[in-house]
Amino acid sequence: MKSLSRLLVIIALTLSFRAVPQTPSPSRSSDHASDPQELFHEGEDALKKNNLDDAEQAFRAVLILDPRAGAAYANLGVIAMRRKQWPQALERLGKAESLMPQVPGIRLNVGLAYYRQNQFRAAIPPFESVVHELPHSYQARYLLGLCYFFTERYQEATTMLEPLWPQASSQLNYLYVLGIAAGKASRPDLEQRAIGRLIESGQGSPELHLLLGKAHINREEYDEAIKELDLAVKGDPKLPFVHFNLGTAYFKKQDLQRAKEEFLKDAALEPDVAYNYDQLGLVESLQGNNQAAERNLLKALRLDPHLGSSRYQLARVYQNQGKYQQALIEIDAAAKIDPDNSSVHYLRGQLLQRLGRIKEARVEMEATTRVMNEQRDKRQKELYGGPSPNPELTGEPQ
Repeated sequence: MKSLSRLLVIIALTLSFRAVPQTPSPSRSSDHASDPQELFHEGEDALKKNNLDDAEQAFRAVLILDPRAGAAYANLGVIAMRRKQWPQALERLGKAESLMPQVPGIRLNVGLAYYRQNQFRAAIPPFESVVHELPHSYQARYLLGLCYFFTERYQEATTMLEPLWPQASSQLNYLYVLGIAAGKASRPDLEQRAIGRLIESGQGSPELHLLLGKAHINREEYDEAIKELDLAVKGDPKLPFVHFNLGTAYFKKQDLQRAKEEFLKDAALEPDVAYNYDQLGLVESLQGNNQAAERNLLKALRLDPHLGSSRYQLARVYQNQGKYQQALIEIDAAAKIDPDNSSVHYLRGQLLQRLGRIKEARVEMEATTRVMNEQRDKRQKELYGGPSPNPELTGEPQ
């Protein structure tokens, strides 16, 4: 699978200075230090070699000479993305987009900056704009389809992903996502075709058993899920996310101790995956271990500050400890991430009432009723909103 860094190099190359030619004024020195084109090429070469400090210095020098060099801002955004400095990346890409609105590669990077933070709703508009302009862009269409899938817009996910079948039907993740989306979008023909192709392509591999186990989890068939996931473990005990999904299956069966063991195993293999600590925090909280729960949830939020479930669970931990003001801070953050979640409104109402802010508490309880009524035809969310996390499906397209 193409790595993010390689992907960004390719995008950066599409934003070369040649795409927005600027002729130096006659008053400028011929020395390369005064030539924005030469400086840009220096930065481009450094970026290709992943010499980020040298590349940044060169692109900043370009901007001193030409403050409207959108391509320099775009590549500074790429550098920030490589460093996972997301706010800086989005700021720089925003400047580039304002100067070069005609370049879809910049909007693609904006979408990627949100996508790599698991902010799938925020990633949808820039990806949609790229697909609208470049309807045959495999990369943009695939990423947009995944964003629709992760935000439970299954009909749109199916529509976006189905045309990619000729290029992507050998990829297990693609077949899994398409099959699940098609099933939820009432497209049984496409669901059967995708799942059939998934089984055929997987050939009994650990990766296939992982995805089949995950499919059983989505159908609430937890015993069958555990059987498939155990087969995946036998084939590859270090397969990324297999223990995470086993933990999820055991959690759904209310076997909290087994769930904890599996999440710990996955955390040992994937120490930078926030979802493991998020789920460990939930398990510890349910077991009454508030200090351990707080420790895990704070670690999850250090890795992913936008993980609303961790904000919500941390608020509940503080509520259990009588730390109502701290709990309110966390639930306010959760409300910004997921404003239409009835559980968030309900807990916020409880906290406001505890703090003596009765009028505001009443407003929150009314919001809880409104949101629940809006979702009355949907299945109510368990504990905290949304489907099971899908960290193993977020890789960029091949």
